[in-house]
Amino acid sequence: MPGYLQKIGWTEAVTGADADRMVPVPFLVRRRFRETADTVTLEMVPQQPQDLIDFSPGQFNMLYAFGIGDVPISISGDPARPETLMHTIRAVGAVSTALLRLKKGAVLGVRGAFGTGWPVREACGKNVVLIGGGIGLAPLRPVIYHLLDNRKAFEGVTLLCGARTPGDIVFRRQLERWQRRPYIRVEVTVDAAGGEWQGHVGVVTRLVARLNSHWSDTIAMVCGPEVMMRFSVWELLQRGLTPDRIYLSLERNMQCGTGVCGHCQFGPVFVCTQGPVVTYERVAPWFHKREI
Repeated sequence: MPGYLQKIGWTEAVTGADADRMVPVPFLVRRRFRETADTVTLEMVPQQPQDLIDFSPGQFNMLYAFGIGDVPISISGDPARPETLMHTIRAVGAVSTALLRLKKGAVLGVRGAFGTGWPVREACGKNVVLIGGGIGLAPLRPVIYHLLDNRKAFEGVTLLCGARTPGDIVFRRQLERWQRRPYIRVEVTVDAAGGEWQGHVGVVTRLVARLNSHWSDTIAMVCGPEVMMRFSVWELLQRGLTPDRIYLSLERNMQCGTGVCGHCQFGPVFVCTQGPVVTYERVAPWFHKREI
């Protein structure tokens, strides 16, 4: 057993910088934005100016609701604006529901930033296809900011978004603004809609078939429900993308953020430290096993 624990990295004591990362830093809610009936974006600032958190697109923080617990939430703000921290939260459990109810001026704890980010360097000079399903658009928003701020460094940029209904679309006004920009193609679809909806109807993977991308020079970044990501991967593979050019953001039960507790293990990957962003090539043998 000791040899196995050493192999997977569990024998290192949590000391020094890692120990500091286990202590939540107090942040104040400066503004809150209602995205959908069960989703809110919180804009936060640290109580102490020196506690700013630098992050890369795709990383996450552990958000702590005092007296209840903490939960991993991807950062949804602009990495070029570290003076504010933004998280888009959907109410799915006790902690996220408590965070959703926080008002302006409320205090919460923040640990992070943790994990791997989207491959912005690897994407330079290439076409970029982003596929987001539901709340999965939130972890993609920071990389969208980066792509738009550095547009000349990339070829075509395409964003495909899916939601259950028009009322479930997050960042709806921002998507409309992006659709008017010349340097990014934005397509939005919903699973079901009434007559007032003028956009696409159907699962987001159908939009992949509509693209005329230069697939041999494309990187894809995908985030959403796992069933949606599985079908997105299949569609991308059918169009010639190799597994090493398909990046996924995995979601697992993360509690420590430092690879110590082991709750987030997915095959050989500790999602909190070796993810959440991984290549499909890295997790392909386990990705289609629903019990993992």
